[in-house]
Amino acid sequence: MTDEPAVSVGVGPHAPPWPDDARLDPELLAGGDRRNVIDRYRYWTVEAIVADLDTRRHGFHVAIENWEHDFNIGTVVRNANAFLASCIHIIGPHRWDRRGAMSTHRYLHIRNHPNVAAFATWARDTDLPIVAIDNVDGSVPIETTALPEQCVLVFGQEGPGLSTEALDAADVVCAISQYGSTRSLNAGVASGIAMYAWAMQHAANSTTATSTSRRP
Repeated sequence: MTDEPAVSVGVGPHAPPWPDDARLDPELLAGGDRRNVIDRYRYWTVEAIVADLDTRRHGFHVAIENWEHDFNIGTVVRNANAFLASCIHIIGPHRWDRRGAMSTHRYLHIRNHPNVAAFATWARDTDLPIVAIDNVDGSVPIETTALPEQCVLVFGQEGPGLSTEALDAADVVCAISQYGSTRSLNAGVASGIAMYAWAMQHAANSTTATSTSRRP
């Protein structure tokens, strides 16, 4: 049995002459673009990609409580990029493991809040309802709940979930219905389901949706 050859992601160097486009990165044009980006953004600088995404970001924000430096934060950030969240909010310590984000944080706006109180004040001042995602008593099924088009989805840590303070600050608490034996979902998985639920209500007919890929 022989090993299958490795499949290269992206594109190689651009053949001359190079396009006259200020959005393109000369280093990527010369060396190739192996980043995990859609074809539209091949050879673009990070700054140009962010500027283009800013013209069509969705109305939901994503907030994460960061008390235990959970590795799943990176996955939540990666999901936020996939669903084109308006902004990421880290509640608590600024430091988190970026490896799980697979560099997608570069294409997002990230804001830090020292504690839940500061975050809740920001949300009120911005007129954004807080939608907490946690399977606690009093929560409602996310799949049957009308989510606000402009809102902030808040996720907790793997294991403990959201703090009491964060739950008290929420306008609504949604849970993801489960049918097996375990009590909770992985935080990264839960965030993807919640963002998809929002997208099905507010972005399902969007013409800006991109195709998915099986490659990392």
